[in-house]
Amino acid sequence: MLKAHQEAEVDIVDRLPTPFGLVRSGVAPDHPETKVVVNQFSRVAQHQRCSFFGNVTLGSSISLAELRELYDVVVLAYGAESDRVLGIPGEDLLGIQSAREFVWWYNGHPDCRCLNPDLKSTDTAVILGQGNVALDVARILLRPPTELATTDISSHALAALEESNIRKVYLVGRRGPVQAACTTKELREVLGIRDLYVHLQKDLVKTPIDEEELKNNRIQRRVYELLTKAATSGPSHPSSGQRELHFVFFRKPDRKPDRFFESHERSGYVSGVRLEKTALQGVEPGKQIAIGTNQYEDLGCGSVLKSIGYKSLPVDGLPFDHKKGIVPNIKGRVISDAQKDPPVLEKGLYVCGWLKRGPTGIIGTNHYCAEETVASISEDVERGLVASSASLPKPGREGLLQVLDDRNVRVLPFSAWEKIDSEERRLGSLRNKPREKLVTWEDIMKVAD
Repeated sequence: MLKAHQEAEVDIVDRLPTPFGLVRSGVAPDHPETKVVVNQFSRVAQHQRCSFFGNVTLGSSISLAELRELYDVVVLAYGAESDRVLGIPGEDLLGIQSAREFVWWYNGHPDCRCLNPDLKSTDTAVILGQGNVALDVARILLRPPTELATTDISSHALAALEESNIRKVYLVGRRGPVQAACTTKELREVLGIRDLYVHLQKDLVKTPIDEEELKNNRIQRRVYELLTKAATSGPSHPSSGQRELHFVFFRKPDRKPDRFFESHERSGYVSGVRLEKTALQGVEPGKQIAIGTNQYEDLGCGSVLKSIGYKSLPVDGLPFDHKKGIVPNIKGRVISDAQKDPPVLEKGLYVCGWLKRGPTGIIGTNHYCAEETVASISEDVERGLVASSASLPKPGREGLLQVLDDRNVRVLPFSAWEKIDSEERRLGSLRNKPREKLVTWEDIMKVAD
């Protein structure tokens, strides 16, 4: 926006007191190269026509309607902060958590500091899902803690992992190895963990439809090749005390009553899950769905991590497609009424990222997504569909700060983040880490003073 419109001022409003979203709270601590993008984000936030306002919550600190009164253009890019649920009885048993919460916990997100996953009472964890987040979680559980100690992993998570008794991790997927949703980089990393026993079905059979799917997708083809190699190489049994990673394909949790089993020894805790065998249905490559076969097997565990997808949340005054979990839009332009032809658009309101297209893609994907939304805004400005310089100027930044001041909302500018950043780096240097994250709202706000 700053490049496209030389006179535009851009204000970034964030619920958290710290910037950088998923780069800080989602990217795994042992992926420092991915986090380098914060340097680019920092340059943008320090631009003379850009301001960052942390600790401001959309909905309670300020409403969407108020933002639209204050600004010519409002872009919603708050992503997907909730989780899809399985809807299976027993899903609320202790020991069952979302992968999102677990990731936030080890990354020091202040909302999940007190998650306290029980890693000591069991040696087996089941991860439902086989995407990149699932592989991240598996890697953090199985990687030697000594290798994580020099990353920016939160100290409370490192301490828990050092005492962890988990030795077996099962990655469960509804479909087969051809449809595995991870990338080659993530898969290669988890397969390359030192002294790890990896188990897959030896005979990873491909159907003609699978062959067609692999032919048209280079990434999936490479993933399948890596899985096939892992299945046919290495020892047939783990050695004593060796950590284990098991890939389980064509399985899904059974939806019949009580299919998350409660422990007899520890009331209220999970002790296992019943899985239903699946088969792929459909003839179009890449579009097959997994259906149950009424064949079952039980898998004992003391920890279940659900990595079955994120979910965006609506806010007052925002059109929302609850089924798809996104804001209905055309190239980022928010649609208020999709039934009419042409669809009715919300003037000056746009979306970007996971809220726009669903929780898929990586940082690079969001880059292209942002470019598309900015192009839509630019077109609308040229066509006079959003406020122009000829109309009465909107209050913008001054108006926002006035509203927040009237409500006693403590706003943290980017300079406050720079204090937090400096302190985290200082604390990290004492432990031979790039940073030691401040993980409670209280500590963050204190340093920001």
